Amino acid sequence: MHALFVVSVWLHILAAIAWVGGMFFLVLVVVPWLRRGGGIDAGRFLHETGVRFRNVGWACFGVLLVTGLFNLGYRGVRPTHLVDPSWLATPYARAVLAKLGLFALILLVSAVHDFAIGPRATRVLRESPGSEEALALRRRASLLGRFNALLALAIVFVVVVLVRGWPI
Repeated sequence: MHALFVVSVWLHILAAIAWVGGMFFLVLVVVPWLRRGGGIDAGRFLHETGVRFRNVGWACFGVLLVTGLFNLGYRGVRPTHLVDPSWLATPYARAVLAKLGLFALILLVSAVHDFAIGPRATRVLRESPGSEEALALRRRASLLGRFNALLALAIVFVVVVLVRGWPI
């Protein structure tokens, strides 16, 4: 069983690397390059890149959810613990709940970005690139992407806390 746990942790880390790394690549490299006028149809490129990364991202979320629940179970965390006041009072429980809460928020923000604002922004950007609506939607999509990047950094901090304990 321990070997399965190690493989699960490995898959969990790989999925997190793919999602966080891809997101930071988009936020720190692709979007600034497009803003400088990368010499291509920015709306089309952003749409195609976004769709491909959306598929990768949601596959990563699935792997993270399955492996994360398995890893918690292996570490002895049961669903009944989530309503047990004595367990909830522990620093470990606070870190687990913080990670689960951040993950849920990331899923929500990602869903809004990937299935509502993002596709609408790229469609409007392709149809009327200089319009007020295109600029407003692009700003919203960008803010959601940056917010998700900050949430990703927060979840990485909480993962360190899960392994090493709270710094205080």
